[in-house]
Amino acid sequence: MGCTHSLNIVEKNTINTSSKSDQQLQQLIHAHQRFYQQSSPFNAPEVGGNNAKLPNLSPEFLAKQNRKRESIYSTLINIDADELNLDNQINSAVLTYTLKNQLDSYKNKEHYMPLTAESGFHVWIANINQQVNLKNEQDYHDYLSKLRALPSYFEQQIAWMNLGIEEGITQPKVVLKGFEQSIITFIKEDVTDSEYYKPLKNMSVYVSPEAQKSIQKEAQQIIAEQVIPTYQRYYAYMVNHYQPHARNNIAATSLPNGKNYYQNRVEHYTTIDITAEQVHQKGLEEVKRIRAEMNVIIKQVEFDGDFTEFVNFLRNDKQFYASTPIDLLKEASYIAKKMDAKLPSLFKTLPRTPYGVTEVPANIAPKYTTGRYSGPSRDDQAGNYWVNTYRLDRRPLYVLPALTLHEAVPGHHLQGSIAKEMQNVPKFRNRTYISAFGEGWGLYSEYLGIEAGIYENPYQDFGRLTYEMWRACRLVVDTGMHAQGWSRQQAIDYLASNTALSLHNVQTEIDRYISWPGQALSYKIGELTIKRLRKNAEEALEERFDLRDFHDQILKNGSMPLSMLEKIVNQYITKKQQEIKRQGSHAK
Repeated sequence: MGCTHSLNIVEKNTINTSSKSDQQLQQLIHAHQRFYQQSSPFNAPEVGGNNAKLPNLSPEFLAKQNRKRESIYSTLINIDADELNLDNQINSAVLTYTLKNQLDSYKNKEHYMPLTAESGFHVWIANINQQVNLKNEQDYHDYLSKLRALPSYFEQQIAWMNLGIEEGITQPKVVLKGFEQSIITFIKEDVTDSEYYKPLKNMSVYVSPEAQKSIQKEAQQIIAEQVIPTYQRYYAYMVNHYQPHARNNIAATSLPNGKNYYQNRVEHYTTIDITAEQVHQKGLEEVKRIRAEMNVIIKQVEFDGDFTEFVNFLRNDKQFYASTPIDLLKEASYIAKKMDAKLPSLFKTLPRTPYGVTEVPANIAPKYTTGRYSGPSRDDQAGNYWVNTYRLDRRPLYVLPALTLHEAVPGHHLQGSIAKEMQNVPKFRNRTYISAFGEGWGLYSEYLGIEAGIYENPYQDFGRLTYEMWRACRLVVDTGMHAQGWSRQQAIDYLASNTALSLHNVQTEIDRYISWPGQALSYKIGELTIKRLRKNAEEALEERFDLRDFHDQILKNGSMPLSMLEKIVNQYITKKQQEIKRQGSHAK
């Protein structure tokens, strides 16, 4: 895709003004960047140095990190935000949000629970083969050192999990059924089939053939004698110790200080001042509205039956399912390419980073969601739109257009790439992802498919509505389970009876919400905010409203809390109104 970056708000404001508060913030941002670089070897790798290490998870190191964050945060919140230029208001809002969450996570002991229903640290750490830059011989030796460090890394994680068991901070037992399968996939008889051996199969041309053979031999030995036994021990630990001692109650409020913890997660994932009860009621309102729109489509296709029978028809009729994984991937690719061609009509600024369409990795597919965007780790990589090809009879084609718009374009790939390619901003702005902003944009992107003409028939439009209903139901079931005493089955029944999601997807999703409290609230709250801001702009600017310009205002400054986004849009509206007024006076 082409790149047509314009001079953005950040550059203009940096040029125009610099108060004492601006200078204080810039100094603090530099201090934070130094802290970030030393906090993990992944953040600022030095070849032959920390590049050979994995993150330090010792109690002493994490406590030291937390104290440094507290110091930076304390200074940050005492800088007068009203005296900052617009650029620095965004910087302050994003950094405040990020640091507060890190401090809250440590206080709430989230590091005692380094796993969700979908995945865990044993999967996340395997991504080092994508994060490392392997060009010369030293790079490969650093990588081998990382592999040697895996047993110690796993021991540190398990030590935290044991503390979690002692204090009742574990994932619920019910969401861990089958979790061990994601560990087994890393245990290979042939070490050259290991995920960790992948970077050694086609090595850099800058490494001599003799050195390549030596490194490959050493890697095979490390994987056979250290890496695979580490996964075997973790498997035994998970099955024999962690799962039997996991908590029985699914609610986040059953955790120590659970009520405050869940409210904290609600505020973090929505980025606004709202209670769990208010979120629940908003969800019920949205479910009612969307259900009425779904009923219109059922009448439109002249289906002889009620809502439940129509959903059953969609779930079971073979016409709505791909017969092979490649067929599903091809259909997703076709939709993505069709949307690519529509982007210039909706956006002025497009990113240079391309994306691919590929299947969800087999090792996590059985308990993974339907699809997801996986951004690049380095600037020499593309983004990837992951499509889950596990159990094709549970991956309906009628929801594929909405899924594709959300995860690829104009959703996460477009939004994430524009953020990463922003110029003249602190580095943390390029890498920050705020769920209410990003997931709100993803759901809004599904809505944009109507204007782009992507939904070709009523069934695909029903698929879009079932996805919107899915996000509305999240407001109800997440707060229901975590704050109102709902059972897992009650949540499953509610989601299944209101959407056309397959029953496999319904159960996978509910387990995700149980193990990741509050995150599911981001989507609907964010989308409703973006739609409201768009309506405000349309009503204020009338025929002068430019949709492409509006979308650029939303995306060009990257991820931010919704309150900051509202401020950006309001200032944009005011500026455009002043321009219109000036043009009118000149015309006279």
